[in-house]
Amino acid sequence: MRLTRRSRSVALAASMAAAPLMLSAVPAAAVTGPASAAADTTHAYTAQLTIGSHDQGCSGVLVDTEWLLTAASCFAADPATSLAVDAGAPKKPVTATIGRTNLSSSSGAVRQVVELVPRTDRDVVLARLNQPVTNVAPATLASTAPTAGEELKFAGYGRTADEWAPLSLHTGTYTVNSAAATTAAVTGKDAAACLGDSGGPVLRGTGSTAQLIALNSQSFQGGCLGTDATQTSTAGITARVDDLKSWIDTKVRATAITDFNGDGVEDIAIADPKASVGGDAGAGLVRVVYGGKGTAQIDQDLDWVSGGAEANDGFGEALATVDYNQDGYTDLVVASPGEALADVPNAGMVHVLFGGPSGLGTGAVKSKNLEQGAGTGAILASTSEAGDRMGQALTAGTTAAGRPWILIGVPGESVGTEAGAGMVFYVYGDTSRTLHQDLPTSVPGVAEAGDKFGAAVAGDGNFFAIGAPGEAIGTATESGTVALFSHTLDADGRPTSIGGLDQDNSAVTGAAEAGDEFGAALAMTAYRSSTTTGSNTSMLAIGSPGETTTAGGADAGEAGRAILVRVNADSTWSYLRELRQGEADDTVVGTSETGDRMGESLTAINTAPREVATATTLLLAVGTPGEAIGTEAAAGAIHSFSMLGAAGDSDLWLEAGDGDGIPGTPKAGQRVGQSIHFTGTRLYAGMPYGPSAYGALHALPIGNVIPGGTDGTVTTYQPGAGGLPTTGTAFGYAAR
Repeated sequence: MRLTRRSRSVALAASMAAAPLMLSAVPAAAVTGPASAAADTTHAYTAQLTIGSHDQGCSGVLVDTEWLLTAASCFAADPATSLAVDAGAPKKPVTATIGRTNLSSSSGAVRQVVELVPRTDRDVVLARLNQPVTNVAPATLASTAPTAGEELKFAGYGRTADEWAPLSLHTGTYTVNSAAATTAAVTGKDAAACLGDSGGPVLRGTGSTAQLIALNSQSFQGGCLGTDATQTSTAGITARVDDLKSWIDTKVRATAITDFNGDGVEDIAIADPKASVGGDAGAGLVRVVYGGKGTAQIDQDLDWVSGGAEANDGFGEALATVDYNQDGYTDLVVASPGEALADVPNAGMVHVLFGGPSGLGTGAVKSKNLEQGAGTGAILASTSEAGDRMGQALTAGTTAAGRPWILIGVPGESVGTEAGAGMVFYVYGDTSRTLHQDLPTSVPGVAEAGDKFGAAVAGDGNFFAIGAPGEAIGTATESGTVALFSHTLDADGRPTSIGGLDQDNSAVTGAAEAGDEFGAALAMTAYRSSTTTGSNTSMLAIGSPGETTTAGGADAGEAGRAILVRVNADSTWSYLRELRQGEADDTVVGTSETGDRMGESLTAINTAPREVATATTLLLAVGTPGEAIGTEAAAGAIHSFSMLGAAGDSDLWLEAGDGDGIPGTPKAGQRVGQSIHFTGTRLYAGMPYGPSAYGALHALPIGNVIPGGTDGTVTTYQPGAGGLPTTGTAFGYAAR
């Protein structure tokens, strides 16, 4: 395999000058050494990259189930002058084939590269794949630098001595001449790296103990097909990676960000579902703030958004995000639960707005409409009816295996003759399936009028949950229940029911009582429970805002609470504890009071999803919008908890003006806590009911919501500031 590359950045030029060689002015790409046998999986983590419409070929190496390391020069506009690569989605389509010693075989996996994370100091870039690779073991990184005289193995899919585009992986051996801070000068002992080998692995050791120490970067390409016969040197430059473990871990193990325009900077979509559009009151809109790149308004009067702005559509009442088409741009799922269809009021519809190079709606495919009676699958087979309110609850994500999904609550749906029994659409790929309580499967409960199955939904890569807060348990009306599912599909393509729970279950504290509304809010996040397990366990929080609690010897109606449940890898569940304000003298901040409605909203996050969870990484925020602060009724508050340990061990109280980030002073009717959403870096707290006349959204850094955490600067999004128009009605009602 022979590798060669044009001279590029100043740093690399300095490295080259330090070595007694001048490399070819052509980017490196394949090894002239021997081909690997078809059955040899020693270097299965090596990837072949096809950039654009076969515009360029490179190699790479799998370092995580979802990430490759490869050469930045493969993506640079002009690697002869600069290795600069824009972070975010690649400019051209990139196909990665991993785990195929012979490219004509069917082993390994084929994936798309959807995100680039470049280094600025060397010829290295991290490349995220659209789906994890589960049948190839990633390479292990070396932890010490290459040394002069050391022999290293290298591999790649580039040219050989007699093939322009070989189907087989080729390998060779380098001798290290010298090592610099970010590079190592090498000489091919039996081969050179060639065009197409750039980014391929350079390894210390052999077999299963081999460690990734560098990547192919530059070469004289002596002996490579197409190289002048007078050029016989096999010398080259490799890009060191032995010192990059911390950088790789930081990128690979972070939670994904919302990035609608693929520039690697977090964006935010903020809903105002009560706003007027074109004179239609309550039509609703979403304002998008692109990180550092302006704002945009999305509404149904845009020609690429289905429907048309009409009074009381409520566009934006619920939001979710997912890269549904797996192109590297985050897509926004927007509900219009008040949408009238064919003169049927409050039927509802859902829009999938696809991200693109310049933001939402700028790609080749701009949107996808999900409306009963149209499309495919169960949604096509259903009929829009008055009061269905399709999309009143939304969540979306990607399974552990990498399949995107959307969960759409239709709590007003009639099941049989039972009005408002409710159902949910599980949407994936080009199809959808219904979930409700009258299916001939083990979905808990029976469809009954007013159950509101689908009024709340939550999920992660392992499982999902559906709330039916109107469910009667025995004679206790509106007591509520929760159904649990795995993303594993049965023979009909429907997710597998794994049971459910309510407050009459002996494992759950409390009792099912009328008006509890158990399951009115849900939040779920996957986590790793120990060093010997993967992230195949989930934590589920269930809100019961109508719960009557006792404080000071007196009952407090609708004080509310939440409970924590662990959903285990074997699809069983374990009750953990309740979260409530309780007594004035206990360890949990606050006191249960009538009308608090604690648990009316919930949001959870694992800020370090690949690490063993800790008290500061597995977090839950509980909204208490009815909380009275002093004499200010329904001023509202947010209560953050660790999802590990006792409730009072690491909780924090957040209210307006308390110094943690929500500005102003508590005022009646502001209902702080009604709109909350965690990302890996922030807690977003919406204030659609004031004090601003238009509403506002505050982004609190994670450190602000952890006891003893380091407070950071709070960002406030508000109409009339930061490029947002000075107009609105309930800005901040939802945010993603």
